[in-house]
Amino acid sequence: MSCCRRLLTALTMVAACAAASDLSAHPDHPKQAPKESRAVNETIETGSGSCTYKTVANWCKIPAGRDSLGPTHGAIVLDAEGNIYCSMDSGEHGLLVYRPDGTLIREMGHGLAGIHGMCIRTEGDTQFIYAAHLRESQVPKLTLNGEVVWAMKGPPADSEKYDDPGQYKPTAVAVAPNGDIYIADGYGTNWIHRFDKDRKYLESFGSRGTENGRFQTCHGLALDPRGEQPLLLVCDRENRRLQHYDLEGNFVATLTENLRRPCSVAFFGDRVAVAELEGRVTVLDGANQPIAHLGDNPDRKQWANYGVSVADWQPGIFTAPHGVAFDRNGNLFVMDWNATGRISRLDLVAQ
Repeated sequence: MSCCRRLLTALTMVAACAAASDLSAHPDHPKQAPKESRAVNETIETGSGSCTYKTVANWCKIPAGRDSLGPTHGAIVLDAEGNIYCSMDSGEHGLLVYRPDGTLIREMGHGLAGIHGMCIRTEGDTQFIYAAHLRESQVPKLTLNGEVVWAMKGPPADSEKYDDPGQYKPTAVAVAPNGDIYIADGYGTNWIHRFDKDRKYLESFGSRGTENGRFQTCHGLALDPRGEQPLLLVCDRENRRLQHYDLEGNFVATLTENLRRPCSVAFFGDRVAVAELEGRVTVLDGANQPIAHLGDNPDRKQWANYGVSVADWQPGIFTAPHGVAFDRNGNLFVMDWNATGRISRLDLVAQ
């Protein structure tokens, strides 16, 4: 059997934050999850060599009073203590916070449902979340308790890129070491806007197009820390590629191409995990070459399909990866774009 086929048949992950269930990821629990559970109660190793992963069954719980997690169309970030922040697309609160063992700590971010992209940053001794709040066309800065420090609302007036504020639809945000803020208007004009640490507008770069240095949906942003100097990595989703820019907004290079609509990225050492909307997560090496495809979905009808029902989910197979994050040990958290809500954890097996 080919390596790719073994991956498709072997990989099993958490197929949603479990519905009302008291199971946790311990080996002495029953082999079968109760009927009301949304999770898969198995632990299986997959991949090979340094890209071997182990699924974590029944990893997290949905908030009390819900029969499902709720729509997921957002991002995942981790704080310095390893707690996991997941943005939600509906409900009273915009963020769910979990401990590494999958215990729900709190719901937070009142009125902030619809956060699409996030990054987390330590400033002095304090950590903050910067969020691209697509629903309200704003970028708020939040404490780890969900309190809004400030919010940048609407498009930058000084950019002269907008005839109508309704054109502005931010999907991602990143922050440079010097505090400069980058906002991707991924669902709008495809400009990336740069501001200084005091939120003063500096410049815009990119715009819509297929040539190098332009975008067809600049969906995700991240600071790539792997080189001598950090670079801005852009998920150019509909051009199916990743692009590098320097922190002055100058195009550097087009990286990996022929991806399946990349949405977001995460870094662990020299590796990059790419959440691809068309049914898989790809892991790249330090040369930005694929070394593993995780959860590769053979059913093209499920690719980028928000409406795939729980009954049609396949164990170990993604439908529409949208958010991705590594923890400090290289374990992966993946959020599918899904109407019911689906978040998975895969643990890296020590080599």
